[in-house]
Amino acid sequence: MELYNYFRSSASYRVRIALALKGLDYDYKAVHLVKGEQTAESYAAVSASRLVPLLRDGDHVFTQSLAIIEYLDETHPEPPLLPADPAGRARVRALALDIACEIHPLNNLRVLRYLTQSLKVPEDDKDRWYRHWVETGLEVVERQLAARPGRYCHGDSPGLADITLVPQVFNAQRFKCRTDHLPQVMQVFEACMQLPAFEKTRPEACPDAF
Repeated sequence: MELYNYFRSSASYRVRIALALKGLDYDYKAVHLVKGEQTAESYAAVSASRLVPLLRDGDHVFTQSLAIIEYLDETHPEPPLLPADPAGRARVRALALDIACEIHPLNNLRVLRYLTQSLKVPEDDKDRWYRHWVETGLEVVERQLAARPGRYCHGDSPGLADITLVPQVFNAQRFKCRTDHLPQVMQVFEACMQLPAFEKTRPEACPDAF
């Protein structure tokens, strides 16, 4: 397998965690988003969306981190990343989507660049935009977790929701977002970071980090 990704991409980090939890080897293909490598014709030949992550598995090419993770879970079922029961799977998917759909799209690199470069939003205002959506979005996750507290987002082992949560917390810390009002979120984050799959795939540990 080959994973096209960028070390600071939270969506890429999700897939790296999933691959590590599954114990799967892959070739790390760096695509530097800040330098615009995703817009190059060479990458366009691989990715129609020109986004990361992208997973190539044999003749198959997959995009979108949550779709990639569910593909990995179906083709390599141990350890499972989704609960066995339908209600549990729905809860975990909802938690993951609370982050991947409600928080992440508002603060990814394309959006932040549009704010500053096209709309001429000052850097301080851009950072306030970022912190507002991350903090309020994680408050939703906090309420969800507090209603059913545990070591991880759901149950006694990490899964899809944890895989999605950890990269978002990394980004929150990088942009100096408040997290002191998120005790359950941070408890889950700290529990996950004790596991090698989360620790060894963190952004600073990637070969393209600088």
